[in-house]
Amino acid sequence: MTLTIPSRLRTTTWVLTCAAVLGLGACAGMSDQTRDTTIGAGVGAVAGSVITGSTAGAAVGAVIGGVIGNENDKDKKK
Repeated sequence: MTLTIPSRLRTTTWVLTCAAVLGLGACAGMSDQTRDTTIGAGVGAVAGSVITGSTAGAAVGAVIGGVIGNENDKDKKK
């Protein structure tokens, strides 16, 4: 069975959505700052990978997203 591009995209989207839901469920016991940093790093890694198409872009995106998530929590505490 050969998957067409729309079918493959749908399958990939479904798998990534399930992984994100399960992954975010692990955030239940985290502090707000740790949770925001982790989510920021994950979103940044995906965005960096999509924008640049490379693992280096994903790494830079993860660092930037983690810093933004960390700073975001500091703003909430004020």
